[in-house]
Amino acid sequence: MVEKLSLDTTDASYLFNVGAGFQSQDYLGCHWTTTGQTVFRGWAPNAKAVAVVGDFNDWQATALKPLDTTGVWQGQLTEVHVGDLYKFQVTAIDGQVRLKVDPFGQQFERKPGDAAVVVAPLTMSWHDSLWLARRKRTHASSRPVNIYEVHLGSWRRHPNGQYYSYAELADELIPYVTKLGYTHIELMPVMEHLLDASWGYQQFGYFAPTSRFGSRQSFCEFVDQCHQANIGVLVDWVPSHFIRNYDALYQYDGTPTFEYADVNRADNHRWGAWNFDLGKAQVQSFLISSALFWLSAYHLDGLRVDAVSNMLYLDYDEGRTGQVNQYGDNRNLEGIAFLQRLNTVVHQQHPDILMIAEESSAYPHVTGAVTAGGLGFDYKWNMGWMHDTLDFFTMDPLYRHDHFNLLTFAFVYMFDEHFILPFSHDEVVHGKKSLMNKMPGDRYNQFANLRTMLTYMTVFPGKQLNFMGSEWGQYLEWRDWSALEWVDLKDRLNDRMQYFTTVLNELYQQNRPLWEQDHAKAGIRYTYTDDPESSTMSFIRQAKRKANFVVATFNFVPVERQQYRIGVPYCGQYELLLNTEAKAFGGTWTKLETDFTAVAHAYHGQPASFTVTLPAMSALLIRPVSVRRGS
Repeated sequence: MVEKLSLDTTDASYLFNVGAGFQSQDYLGCHWTTTGQTVFRGWAPNAKAVAVVGDFNDWQATALKPLDTTGVWQGQLTEVHVGDLYKFQVTAIDGQVRLKVDPFGQQFERKPGDAAVVVAPLTMSWHDSLWLARRKRTHASSRPVNIYEVHLGSWRRHPNGQYYSYAELADELIPYVTKLGYTHIELMPVMEHLLDASWGYQQFGYFAPTSRFGSRQSFCEFVDQCHQANIGVLVDWVPSHFIRNYDALYQYDGTPTFEYADVNRADNHRWGAWNFDLGKAQVQSFLISSALFWLSAYHLDGLRVDAVSNMLYLDYDEGRTGQVNQYGDNRNLEGIAFLQRLNTVVHQQHPDILMIAEESSAYPHVTGAVTAGGLGFDYKWNMGWMHDTLDFFTMDPLYRHDHFNLLTFAFVYMFDEHFILPFSHDEVVHGKKSLMNKMPGDRYNQFANLRTMLTYMTVFPGKQLNFMGSEWGQYLEWRDWSALEWVDLKDRLNDRMQYFTTVLNELYQQNRPLWEQDHAKAGIRYTYTDDPESSTMSFIRQAKRKANFVVATFNFVPVERQQYRIGVPYCGQYELLLNTEAKAFGGTWTKLETDFTAVAHAYHGQPASFTVTLPAMSALLIRPVSVRRGS
C-alpha cells in the first residue's frame, strides 16, 4: 500500500531537491509509528525501480512507488517491528539490481553487516540544562578550551579485546577526563563505518552513532553524562568524502548520485574514497541535515570538520594537477560555497556551538565571517604551528639555535585566524612515534622535553588539543586495534608525567591570562622571543585586567641559566606558578624558587625586571602577587 501524498511530503521533497531540506532525515529513510504503519522513502532519481527488503518481508522485495519527478520513492508497510533489519533494493536503468544501505538510517547492525535497523523515534530525558544554559551565556572563545582527543575503540578495551560500551566509557572516561582537568572531549568519528582501520573517517551512516559501542540511546546518555560533569563533547564529521563500498552511497541509483559525475573529481585516490558532489542541491540537503541532526538530537557542542582542504581545492588529491575553475585557478568554488552555507545555517540554528576546520593549507579567512568572504568557522587547527613545534622539539638541542625560527615564525600569523593548537592522533601513528618517543636524549630528557613542549602549547595564544596517551607520555605510538598502554603508569616517570599534565591543565583553567584574550593582540606581550644563541624565550600572557598576567619563560637546551633576567611591566612581588623541573613532576629540583621581587631595572622593553635560575630544559610560569601600577 502506498502512502497518500500530502502537502507536507510535497514541501519536504521540494526543499530536499533545492538544497534547503535541512531536516531531511525526518522525511527520507524509515519512519516507524505506533499505529502499525511504517513509511519507507529513498532518494534514487535515475533508478528504474526501488524496493525495500528486510526481516519484515523475509527479504523479499516490496516495491516502492515514485513521487512524480522528485526522485523520491516511497511505500507504506504494516507488520514492521522495531529492531528489524532492512535495506533498499535499487534497480538501475541498465537493469542491474543492488542492495543499498539507507543513507538516512539512524542505527545499523554491528559490523560486518551494514543493514539499517528500524528504530522508534528517539526519546531522551536530558539532564544537561545547566550546561546548555552556560553554553548560550558565554561563548567558548572567551572560556578555557582544553580538548582531550579520543578514539573510543582503543582508549580502553576489555581483556578479551572487546570494546567498551558507551555506558562503560561514561563510567570510566568521563571521571578520568574530569580528574585530569580537560574541558572537552573530541571523539574521532562515531558515525557508522565498517573498517576499524579507517578510524571512522570512511563513513556510510551519516545519521547513526556506530553500533560498536551500543545503541543511539546509549550515545545520548554518554553525552548527557559528559555535560553533567561539565565536559563538552565535540565529534569529527566528514562531509568531504565517503566509503568506497558499492552497497553504500556510491552510484546509489546506478549513476553518480552523491558523488561527482566526473570520475576524475569523484575518485579520491589519496584516501581510497569517493568525493561528495558539494555543488548538488540534494547533497547539500543531506550533509547539512546530518550536521544539524548531530548537534540537535545528540546535544553536541561542536563538529570538527575533517579534510576541509579537500573541499577547497580542485587539485588537492594526488594526481589531480592542472584542474582549474572558470576563473583559471584551483579553487573548488562549489566546495567553498557549501562550507559557507553549512556554517551559516548551523550558526543560525546553533549560535553557541563550535564549527572547527581541520584545514592544512594557508587558505585565507577560514574563521572569517561569511559576509566578508570568509568560510565562517569558529576555529581552525593550526597545523603550521603543530608541525614547526614538533620539528623543533624533536631536534637535538645542539642544533636548535640554528632553527629558532621554527618557534618564532608562528608569532607572525598567530592572530590571522582563531586557532586551536593540536597534537592530534595523526602525529603519533604510522611510524611517527609517540610524542614522548619523538623527544631527543635519554628517557629523563625525553620527559623534560615533553613537559616543556606541553607548557609551551598551554601558554601560546589559542585553544589546545592533545591526543589520548600523550598525557602520561606513552612510549608506543598509537595503535587503533588495542587499548592504550595503561601499564606505563606503573613506571614513576609516566606516573609523574600524568600528574604534571593534571597540574598544568588545572593551572590553565584557573589563570585567565592563558585563555581570556586568545584572539586579541593585547593578549600577549613580547619580551624576549628571539634569542637563538641562548635558545631561551620569555613572553607575557595578558588578561583583560592589566595587573593580571602570566610570565612564561623557556629554556630549550639542557644547560642551566643562572641569574636569568626577565622583564615585566611592574615592580613588586611575583610568585611561581610552575617549574617543569620540579621533582614532583619527574624533574630534579627539590628546592624551588617560589618568590621574586621585580625592581625598577628596565629590561627588554619592560620597565621592571627580576632574576631567576632557569633550569635546564624547562619552563617557568610566574605571576604577579602585589605590584605597583605605574612604577
